[in-house]
Amino acid sequence: QCVHCCSFQFLGVVLGKGARRLDHHPPRSRAGGGPERLPHAPSADHARCRVRGTVLSVEGCITAGAMDESLYDEFGNYVGPELSGSEQEEEEEQVQQQPGAEDMDAQAGSEVEEDGEEEDDGAPSGALVLHEDKKYYPSAEELYGAGTETLVQEEDAQPLEVPIVAPVRRARHEAGGPALAPRFTPEFLGSLLATPELCRNVTLAGHIHAGKTLLMDMLVEQTHVVPDAAALADAPMRYTDTRADEQRRGISIKAAPVSLVVQGLSGKSYVASILDAPGHLDFGDELSVSLRLSDGMLLAVDAAEGAAAGTERAVRAAAAEGLAIALVVTKVDRLITELKLPPADAYHKLRHVVEEVNALVRAHYPAEGAADRVLDPRRGNVAFAAPLYGWSFTLESFAVLQSEVQRLALDPRELARRLWGDLWYHADVRAFRRAPPAGGGDRSFVQFVLEPLYKIYATVLGEDDAAVRELMAELGVALRPAAYGANVRPLLKEACTAVFGSAAGLVEVLVRSLPSARAGTATKVARWYTGPQDSEAAGHMRACNPRGPLAVYVTKLFPTADATAFDLFGRVLSGTVKPGDKVRVLGEAYTPEDEEDAATATVTGVWAAQGRARQPLARAVAGNWVLLGGLDATVAKTATLVPEFGAEEAYIFAPLTFGAQAVVKIATEPLNPSELPKMVEGLRKLNKSYPMLVTKVEESGEHTIFGTGELYLDSVMKDLREMYAEVEVKVADPVVAFCETVVETSSLKCFAETPNKKNKITMIAEPLEKGLAEDIERGAVSMDWTRKEISTFFQSKYDWDILAARSIWAFGPDNSGPNILMDDTLPSEVDKTLLNAVRESIVQGFQWGAREGPLCDEPLRNCKFKIMDAVVAPEPLHRGGGQVIPTARRACYSAFLMATPRLMEPVYAVEIQTPADCIAAIYNVLAKRRGHVTADVPRPGTPVFLVRAFLPVIESFGFETDLRYHTQGQAFCLSAFDHWQIVPGDPLDRSVVLRPLEPAPVQALARDFMVKTRRRKGMSDDVSVNKYFDDPMLLELARQDAELNAMF
Repeated sequence: QCVHCCSFQFLGVVLGKGARRLDHHPPRSRAGGGPERLPHAPSADHARCRVRGTVLSVEGCITAGAMDESLYDEFGNYVGPELSGSEQEEEEEQVQQQPGAEDMDAQAGSEVEEDGEEEDDGAPSGALVLHEDKKYYPSAEELYGAGTETLVQEEDAQPLEVPIVAPVRRARHEAGGPALAPRFTPEFLGSLLATPELCRNVTLAGHIHAGKTLLMDMLVEQTHVVPDAAALADAPMRYTDTRADEQRRGISIKAAPVSLVVQGLSGKSYVASILDAPGHLDFGDELSVSLRLSDGMLLAVDAAEGAAAGTERAVRAAAAEGLAIALVVTKVDRLITELKLPPADAYHKLRHVVEEVNALVRAHYPAEGAADRVLDPRRGNVAFAAPLYGWSFTLESFAVLQSEVQRLALDPRELARRLWGDLWYHADVRAFRRAPPAGGGDRSFVQFVLEPLYKIYATVLGEDDAAVRELMAELGVALRPAAYGANVRPLLKEACTAVFGSAAGLVEVLVRSLPSARAGTATKVARWYTGPQDSEAAGHMRACNPRGPLAVYVTKLFPTADATAFDLFGRVLSGTVKPGDKVRVLGEAYTPEDEEDAATATVTGVWAAQGRARQPLARAVAGNWVLLGGLDATVAKTATLVPEFGAEEAYIFAPLTFGAQAVVKIATEPLNPSELPKMVEGLRKLNKSYPMLVTKVEESGEHTIFGTGELYLDSVMKDLREMYAEVEVKVADPVVAFCETVVETSSLKCFAETPNKKNKITMIAEPLEKGLAEDIERGAVSMDWTRKEISTFFQSKYDWDILAARSIWAFGPDNSGPNILMDDTLPSEVDKTLLNAVRESIVQGFQWGAREGPLCDEPLRNCKFKIMDAVVAPEPLHRGGGQVIPTARRACYSAFLMATPRLMEPVYAVEIQTPADCIAAIYNVLAKRRGHVTADVPRPGTPVFLVRAFLPVIESFGFETDLRYHTQGQAFCLSAFDHWQIVPGDPLDRSVVLRPLEPAPVQALARDFMVKTRRRKGMSDDVSVNKYFDDPMLLELARQDAELNAMF
């Protein structure tokens, strides 16, 4: 390479020992004929080379001169004779006189400026600087200082798609608006929480749009600093609707806990920890979660609509938990402003609402102690409220108000007992009588409660400001001058708030009607603790001992703001939990014999829930609701927290049970297949967030999600796309879960042999008695009972003989499954010792078969399997689980297929509110979808009719839209799972022809559903009988068919 212009005409440069530099510029001759040294001043070509930054100096150049070209090839490599030793030493001396590569690089670096221009110091170095040796940027030491440690990482610590500095994530799922500042200090809240007798853990439940969230707003406004609270009458803040989609839809989706410091009529302070549970029937799992941690339920019922489907569901769930109930009749103002009922009629309407709720309580609670559960305003367990306008009262609180305004000397409690029922006030004798006065008159509740209330509404809504001022002065209150210039709703709210004051009457209902946290803890332990009740740990929990060993029952998980982790919400039953404590997290599958579902973790935070905010706590003691951070790694649905090193054997609290079932399913897959791991991780988080949600991977590889209804799954998919996975997801059309059942007894005894031909099991199948499957699922009977208790139950309720009642081996597919396995063998025919040796294997095979039926891999239901005969090998080696379990499953399948199998589909109970002129259209819409009406009754005091109907779930998709279209939007419906029914038709009838894009006839529905379900799961269209019948069994079937044909 030319040292002047970087030309590659001659490539004779060899870096290292013996390097030569060639110059194709004409050399200057001098005396002696040798090559002349070039001058220090570079040529123009050399200057151009310097600008390129390639060659910096020509000093020390060696030119080719008069060398013999025959000694070099076309590339300039020496190919001549081998040099002698003297010549080689001479060459080395010449090379040593040249500056070294390191020296030339150093010289080159000193001569190059940042702007790339030559620095002509008159002493070019002639060094060659390679590209990788150039210095473009300052070192870390120069940039950050000598005291900075620099770490060089040679491998990626995270995937390329993960940014080094993560962007700021905005929680799009959270509702906007800042958290409100409480009027109580954290220290005062902590001191009250440390006293369980002053704490009430309550679930606020009721029908959708019954005013539950508005009631929470009223309590929050009275206990927090709310700027311009009166203006919220026009736009309620819905403080416990913490999600953006809840605000947008106008309904609650998730239960939201709030701990408030409230005062009763006497001025005593309490902590009311309230869970606002959703009222929509699709989100009944949130209600079950809330009730499991509560000591009582405050039932909200709309005064205009009365008891509805959501009301009945709440009462049924509270009865299953054994909780006390208090009632608040909300939206009393609707009787005045919407229905425009006279005061006397409004009383009858309110009385009817209370009687409706009492009828539900009598229907779902046991007869024992029914008198103590009667809801009556005179007993102090019923309140009245209009939360939109910020007022509530009980008979006692209104009696206190009347005594203050009228300056009565009567005891308010005595007056309160006379303000309800058929009592009239006789002014002439100043006494209450059960008969009206001679000239007629209104009942005491109308005269002393409703008429003053109506007067306030009539004056504020219909009179001028002067009349309002006069009325307020008469009642002894004064409003802000600015309030009179506001709109009607804010003015009415401010006036009612000033007259009625705080919600002290409602607080008294909670305090007197519902047990304290200390009293309620004993009930929780007795009902749901799976360990021995006489243990020391159970004793500490029953006593709600804050100094006992830690025990926390977790039933719900709340996502953090960025939705990357979850905080555990539970109840402390004994002991004290603090940040930094190490605890053992016991999952639902934990048992003292199998401790696999257990992990140790550290509590990173302890908080009291405050709706949209959370209050950090230094500690949480027994009786408190608490949020715990850092423990969600191993929790799926529920968990039990115990000390890391406990003195006793640990037991868990029972998992949740739900009144409904997740029967609607959808299949999902990511739009981009490479994002499948993200979607799977999102499904895991969804499973934690939604208590009743079930996720499953089919054999075909598709991921299915089971939910309660369309709205439920719509909320689930929104969370999957926007919160937990943040990927685009494709969703298949919704379908339903089916069950498989039998309608007759097996036509012959079906047997199966083990692969080693050493064992043989014979079974038959038959349907269960009506209602027995529901009793098992509800927990009315359990395999945890003693044999005598189980026998007594079946003898008394289903008239079983004692031998059959004591021969029950198991329920399936789990301990609360709607199928039964019985041992119907006789000791004279079967060796009971050998049969009992393989009992567990037969039970496992039965439960496996009950979990995945032969028709379309759906669970069995309402089936009773009887073991009629058994041949068991005496050698243990020949009767192992690997032999017996699949054989027992095949025996169940063959007995099932010989007992006239059928498919079962889930059915919704639908409740529709509609005007009278739309009832005919509702009948038509239901008839087109295989539904039928069970009742249509008018709502007392309203122009609305209530239509109740049954509708198959598979026919319900799009039903609400269809209904609104045919009723011009005047009908409103809610649906919830009610029962299972048999699908018309025979699923094994191969004569049915299924035509694509055509609806199947009614009698072909079973075949249609089975074939499409099998195709969806990647199975063949028909059931392979040979797969479940052994060869001897097939021969027996063929022989019986031949005999039957010979008879005819």
